[in-house]
Amino acid sequence: MAVDISSDDSCSAGDDDGDRSNKRPRHNGAIDKPFRELIFEGTIIRRAKMYQEYMKQLPIPTNRPSVIPCTTWQGLAKSIKQLYGQPLHYLTNICLKKWDQFRLGSEDEHQPLDTIVHPSKAEISIWCVEEVHRLTTSHQTLSKLWLADPTCNAYIDRITG
Repeated sequence: MAVDISSDDSCSAGDDDGDRSNKRPRHNGAIDKPFRELIFEGTIIRRAKMYQEYMKQLPIPTNRPSVIPCTTWQGLAKSIKQLYGQPLHYLTNICLKKWDQFRLGSEDEHQPLDTIVHPSKAEISIWCVEEVHRLTTSHQTLSKLWLADPTCNAYIDRITG
């Protein structure tokens, strides 16, 4: 019995009687997710794999031409991206967002970051975290995080090349 998948993800069998309301594609009989969701997950997994492979290839800059003044971790990240012309990893962007959030309510919340942490140390900290994310992150874990985060695209830097 042949199964055809149409663009609306419905399926039809070769001996179709015209009633498709109760028919679903079978995937080894063990998967309960709708077909559309499975295709979406597969696409995300492939994108995460390509993304992680690309990020692994980017060299971490070793020459730091200048001290970058910064008010926040995310502000420093934006300056780093402009200065070095490189994206930062999704997980690094999430981490820096959290670091900024951790400052909320602290006694130095309104002080610029570069008056608390020396700008060179702050930049080196970002590059160390970035190196870990680029070299050790599993694309499977990354895809699971993306699937769970409806705002993930806001933290994935545009890749040009």
